[in-house]
Amino acid sequence: MAIIAPSILSADFGYLNQDIDLINNSEAGWFHIDIMDGVFVPNISFGFPILEAVNKKAQKIKDTHLMIVNPDRYIETFHKLGTNYLTVHYEACTHLHRTIQAIKLTGMKAGVALNPHTNIHLLEDVITDLDLVLIMSVNPGFGGQKFIENTYKKIANTKDLILQKESKALIQVDGGINLDNAKKLTEVGADVLVAGSTVFNAKDPMQMIHDLKQKAES
Repeated sequence: MAIIAPSILSADFGYLNQDIDLINNSEAGWFHIDIMDGVFVPNISFGFPILEAVNKKAQKIKDTHLMIVNPDRYIETFHKLGTNYLTVHYEACTHLHRTIQAIKLTGMKAGVALNPHTNIHLLEDVITDLDLVLIMSVNPGFGGQKFIENTYKKIANTKDLILQKESKALIQVDGGINLDNAKKLTEVGADVLVAGSTVFNAKDPMQMIHDLKQKAES
């Protein structure tokens, strides 16, 4: 079963409460929350007050994607703010195994994200410790980018590694996901599809979430 995770980054912050209610009442399984620091990626998103507001109203799994340097500093803070899955970037962690263990010690699920140029085999030694692998299908930092076609092969390679190592990690894909590629992504092994502008720029976002899920599971 495919999980649709609408990205709050693409919501209308003037109507954030309404957009959170929309996700709560939709067929989406998760809330996807992007945290950017303007250093690791050339963009700044929202900080802890917004995350706190989302946590108060969100009734589904909160999946937080950290696009920041030194993520270890904030692990406990994100735990206190109600995060269920905390994902850090491979490229931002000098001591990745230690970071993963620190996340899991709080009771959160641990994820690692890979930029488009980063090879999945670099996770070979930690894949059994992970609950989630996030494959970036665009370069991180901004919504609305074009999907990178090599992503299909990368997902298939990730699935092979997970099966080979008997890991229980889910595969998440983020960037450029729409009705044209949702089915192919799940066919090659994706479990969780993050959709931002595709959902929130739609005329009927709730219907779009339904359509994405139908496509992904067809």
